Amino acid sequence: MTTSTTHVRSWYRPMRGRRPDEEHRVATPLELFFDLCFVVAVAQASGSLHHDLSENHLGHAVTSYLTVFFAIWWAWMNFTWFASAYDTDDDVYRITTLVQIAGALILAAGVPRAFTDADFTTITYGYVVMRLATIVNWLRAAAGNPDRRATATTYAAGVLVVQLGWLLRLALPDGWGQPAFLVLALADVLVPVVAERLGKTSWHPHHIAERYQLFTLIVLGEAILAISVAIQSGVDAGNPRLWWLAAAGAVIVFALWWLYFDRPGQLPPGSLRGSLFWGYGHYLIFAAIAAVGAGLAVAVDQDLHVAHVSGRTAGYTVAVPVAVYLLALWALHLRWKRGLGLVLFPVAAVLALVTPWLPAPVPVLAGLLFVLVVVTLVLRHHGAADRTA
Repeated sequence: MTTSTTHVRSWYRPMRGRRPDEEHRVATPLELFFDLCFVVAVAQASGSLHHDLSENHLGHAVTSYLTVFFAIWWAWMNFTWFASAYDTDDDVYRITTLVQIAGALILAAGVPRAFTDADFTTITYGYVVMRLATIVNWLRAAAGNPDRRATATTYAAGVLVVQLGWLLRLALPDGWGQPAFLVLALADVLVPVVAERLGKTSWHPHHIAERYQLFTLIVLGEAILAISVAIQSGVDAGNPRLWWLAAAGAVIVFALWWLYFDRPGQLPPGSLRGSLFWGYGHYLIFAAIAAVGAGLAVAVDQDLHVAHVSGRTAGYTVAVPVAVYLLALWALHLRWKRGLGLVLFPVAAVLALVTPWLPAPVPVLAGLLFVLVVVTLVLRHHGAADRTA
């Protein structure tokens, strides 16, 4: 006779902090559900960027996109690092996470208005919903983890104060909106800097690395969507050039994926300064990948003669985010390399910015990234052979 035991989830469990060396720590279904809802927000931001760029509203497009994507990224990042340290998977935690997901959907609904009218009211309300749930979680952590009570309390107080600032920003005159955003964004990113100095939270390095890899796949999905649209447009318009453009776009996206996951064991540094630099620096990687998708969509519009930008400008809408991606990836993962590996990515980023001056800039950029992947592979295997010898 066999007996089986079934784990019954508790409705409430004290948040004592999870072990940073916990074995087999992977993303939970709740975290994957949270990411799935953020797909909507990323898609809204990328789609709005595509529209503004295609209409030749370049300054407005870049400013609005970086602003909106900051809200998306910051909300996702705060949940991710907190969950890595304090995910209890009790019923109360699940409910507060679902509240944050609802806030993410409200935030996503406000993205188009933020782009067209610089109206951040809906985005702010969604952000408020998410941050209030975050405050509840930090207060739970303060109550359940006495060793990190000062850290958790500082987080809760900092989030509350800055959130009040975001609400007050809605009452400011139009001309004050952008300066106030910069001040409040800086205050937001300084909260972890201050709080973690009082005691480092017990986040799990392998878990954090996996969560960042999963979000990288989400933003790569926006570029994949642009390629699919290019193929569909080529079929509908009977334009064979769009097939070549789609093929080049696929090579670009495949290369971006390959370069990021070439060394999947890359973990965030253990030091406070290193982990903050690694975690914050991914803003550029995520924003750049999603912007590549928008740029590819602009290139399709330009080939269909429905965009109000030149071919060179359309080329830059892809080349600039690719260059930013290469530099950010180099700074976060690869700057410790020596010899050719040290300069390879910065040189490739500079060459990427030259491609819009050449005929067929997107295919040329695809060729450049293909060569970069090949050289990276050769260097890696050569280094492995040397170490074996």
